[in-house]
Amino acid sequence: MAPTSASSSLDIANRALILVGANTISSFDEDSEEGRVSNSMYEDMIRTLLISSRWRFATKQAQLNLISGTPLGRYTRKYQLPTDYLMLHAVTVNDLAIEYNVYEDEVYADTDSADALIADYAFRVSEANFPSYFIMLAEYRMATILATALARDEQMASLFDAQTTVMAQQAKTLDSQQQTTRKLVTSRFITDRRS
Repeated sequence: MAPTSASSSLDIANRALILVGANTISSFDEDSEEGRVSNSMYEDMIRTLLISSRWRFATKQAQLNLISGTPLGRYTRKYQLPTDYLMLHAVTVNDLAIEYNVYEDEVYADTDSADALIADYAFRVSEANFPSYFIMLAEYRMATILATALARDEQMASLFDAQTTVMAQQAKTLDSQQQTTRKLVTSRFITDRRS
């Protein structure tokens, strides 16, 4: 039987446990050292990876809802961030970036009441929707944590950390290909050179 791609948090954690030579787990609630460490570290590790880059597969847009009341200072209006947001990348009005600031789960900005604010943000993607390059990155990041917490092997942790760095760069390169290729406008340089 051919191996299948990871489609759950448990699959990713178990593959990381295999990498460090530890026992696999049947659930994050399992009463074992592997279960306790995986349960304690997995979600924070994934959320940190999801905001470590502007991953195309983990980016969404949403219109922000205006909240009644006025901020105490510096801004005229406040808006509610989506419940699934992890990190805000941009806020626009009519496709133009505006100045904003995040306070708790709200965005403050100087806007008109009729403005429609659109947020680009990172969100918590389900493991079933992780691309293969991100699954591998997550497995190696988790293996780095497990090598430190379970194996207590500094050399192994360093090797996994170095491999994670390489995989992160490869994953970012692959992920960046999921948008229109940007062309370098050279006409100005050619004109300047000819004059």
